[in-house]
Parts: sequence; structure tokens; C-alpha cells
Amino acid sequence: MGAESLDDEDTPALTTGQAAEFLGVRPAFLRSLDAGRMVRPERSAGGHRRWTRRQLALAARIRELFDEGLTLTAAAMVVTLQDEVALVTRERDQAHDELDRARRELARVRHELAAARNGSTAGSGSSARVHSACGPEVPTTALRPSLPALPPQRTS
Repeated sequence: MGAESLDDEDTPALTTGQAAEFLGVRPAFLRSLDAGRMVRPERSAGGHRRWTRRQLALAARIRELFDEGLTLTAAAMVVTLQDEVALVTRERDQAHDELDRARRELARVRHELAAARNGSTAGSGSSARVHSACGPEVPTTALRPSLPALPPQRTS
């Protein structure tokens, strides 16, 4: 393992003793997280646990909740749910941003279309054309929605 990989949060670099000392916990706490499948460290060729910085951050979050009185299992569930909520919140915010961009683009296209239509009615009767960044010029008549013909009404 090169020195540059020590900066990687996912490099399994710390032994259980080193990780426990870093977190200020007993090694048994980290072993219990592994036994409960809450945090799964990699194993060395000799079978020893090797912890990453990301796993230590997760273990520290679980430890905080454990110290507040939750069981290890409950603390791990809370941390998992917190992470899922954060992910969904980011995805929602991205979707809102995309929706805002789409609304602005739609407003811009509608404005251009209205301007083109106003130009064709004020002009000499020639067919106005709309130029969009999305493609070639299109006659404004092609942009108007066509409505289906209504069936004839019966009179009794």
C-alpha cells in the first residue's frame, strides 16, 4: 500500500487496536460492530480486521447514539436511516433544480413563440419562423396544436 492511499477514506489501513485508540473505545466495541454486521471491516491475509476511515466515522456515529442509551442495533438502524434521508433529500433537491431549469426553458420557449406569433400578425402576412437552440427553424403553424374535429351535433 502506497502512502497516497492513506488519504483514501476507503483504504483498510488501521488494525482494530489502532481504530479503537483513534475512536477512544475498547477493541471489543469494534468487534461487536463487526459481529453484528453493522460495520464490516476487510480482513488481512492473516485474518485480522482492517478498518477504513469511512468505517471509523460510521462507528463513531453509532457510538454517539449508543452513549445516548440506544442499543447497538438501534443505533446502527438510526444511522442507516439518517443516511437514507440525506440521500433522498439530495435527490429531491436535484429534482427541484432540474424542474426549475425546465420551467425556465419552457417559459423562454413560450416567450419566443409568442414574440414570433406577434411578429407574424404585425408583419406583411408572411409566415414567421421560430428559431430554437434545439433545432432548425420551424413554421409557427407547425407549433400550434391541432384539435380533432368535433362530430356533428344531432338536432331533435
